[in-house]
Amino acid sequence: MEKKIFALKGNICFSRDKHDIETIPNGYVVCENGICQGTFSKLPERYQETPCLDYGDQLIIPGLVDLHVHAPQYPFRGLAMDLELIDWLNIHTFPEEQKYADLEYAERAYTIFTDDLMHSATTRACIFATLHTPATMLLMDKLEQTGMQVYVGKVNMDRNSPPYLCEKSAAQAAQNTEQWLLACAGRYKNVKPILTPRFIPSCSNELMKQLAKLQKKYHLPMQSHLSENLDEIAWVQELCPETQFYGEAYDNFGLFGQDCPTIMAHCVYSVPEEIERMKHHKVFIAHCPQSNAALASGIAPVRQYIDQSLKVGLGSDIAAGFSLSIFRAMADTVQCSKLRWRLADQSLSPVKIEEAFYLGTKGGGEFFGKVGSFEPEYEFDAVVLNDTALRHPQELTIKERLERLIYLAEDRFITAKFSNGVCLFDNMK
Repeated sequence: MEKKIFALKGNICFSRDKHDIETIPNGYVVCENGICQGTFSKLPERYQETPCLDYGDQLIIPGLVDLHVHAPQYPFRGLAMDLELIDWLNIHTFPEEQKYADLEYAERAYTIFTDDLMHSATTRACIFATLHTPATMLLMDKLEQTGMQVYVGKVNMDRNSPPYLCEKSAAQAAQNTEQWLLACAGRYKNVKPILTPRFIPSCSNELMKQLAKLQKKYHLPMQSHLSENLDEIAWVQELCPETQFYGEAYDNFGLFGQDCPTIMAHCVYSVPEEIERMKHHKVFIAHCPQSNAALASGIAPVRQYIDQSLKVGLGSDIAAGFSLSIFRAMADTVQCSKLRWRLADQSLSPVKIEEAFYLGTKGGGEFFGKVGSFEPEYEFDAVVLNDTALRHPQELTIKERLERLIYLAEDRFITAKFSNGVCLFDNMK
C-alpha cells in the first residue's frame, strides 16, 4: 500500500495537556496515512522530500470537536431564546422536528446544516437527528460526503412527547432503531451510528431496557442529556422514584458508560453521587455553556469536573445554543465560569483559555480515540486559520493571536480543513 505523507507549515498551536497551549512559530506538522507523526521546528532529514503545504504566517490548530449538537434544530437557531427548557421544547423544538417526516423539508434543512458544519472549524461531532429513519439516513448520507468523522443518532422517544413525535410503543421504537442500525451497516466510512434516547422523561423503562439490549448487541456508544434543568430533574424524580439521582435512571439499565462510551450533555446540577458515578464509568460530559445560559438552566461547575479529572468536552447544543462555533463555546466556557465564580461559588476558580482550548480539542476528541492534538500517533485533524483581517498595532504572540481568534473571529477565517488526514477544502489551492 502506497504511503500518503505530507507536512503543513505555519504557526502550530496544540495541547498536550489542559495547562498549556504549545506553539511552534514557523513550524511543521507531519501526517502519514492519516496519523500525525509529530511537530517540528525544522523538518527532520527523513522528511526532507515530503510534500509540504506552506501556509506562511497563518495558524494551524487541531480540528475542533463538538460533543453535542442537534442537526434538525439548526433552522431555528437564534429564535425563542427567552424560554426555559421544557417550554422551549414543547413550543418550538418538537414542532420543528415534526417537519423531518417530510423528506423534501429534511433535504433543504440538512443541506444547510451540513454545508455550514463543513465550513466551520469542527472536524468531529456527535449529532442528534430525529426519530424519523429516512431523514436520519439522509443526514448521514450528506455528512458522509463532507469527509468529517461524526456520530449520528436516530432519536428515541415513546412517552411524554407530542403524538407526532412519540413512537407507538417501546417495542416499535426499538425495532425501528435496529432496522436503522442494519441499514447503516457497511454504508459509511466516515459516519457512525450512536444510540440516542432523547432523555429520561421521553423514554419509558421498557424502551430503555430494549435500548440496553441493542447497545450490547451492536457495541454502540450512547448520547443523551443529564441534569440540565431543575424542573427536568424534579420530573425525572417523579418518573423514577426508585433512583437517588438523575444519572441512576440511566445507570439502572446499564446505559451510563458501563460497557460502551457515553456522552451526557450539560450536567449543570449533578450531585456528588452522580459525579462520582460518571467518573467511575468514564462518562464524557458535553459542557454546553451557551445553551445553559440561553435557556436559563444555570452554569455547570466545569471547574470542578476539570479538577476532578472527569472526561469533559464542549458542545454547541444547536439550537438551544445559537452558534455552531466551538470557538464560541470555548469563550463562553471561560465567561460563564467567571460568572459562577463571582456570583455563586468562589471556591471554583474561572476556567483559563488554555483549559477551554483543551476541552474543545483534545478533551472532547478523546471520545473518538486519539483525536484533538498534534502529538505523535494522533489521528490527523487540522484547521488553518488566517487572522490577517484582524488589524492590530501591537506585536502579538502566536498564543495571543489564537486567543483573539477564539473570542473575535469564530469560524470566519478558515483557510483549510483536514480530517483523518484528508483535505476537506483548501482555499489557497
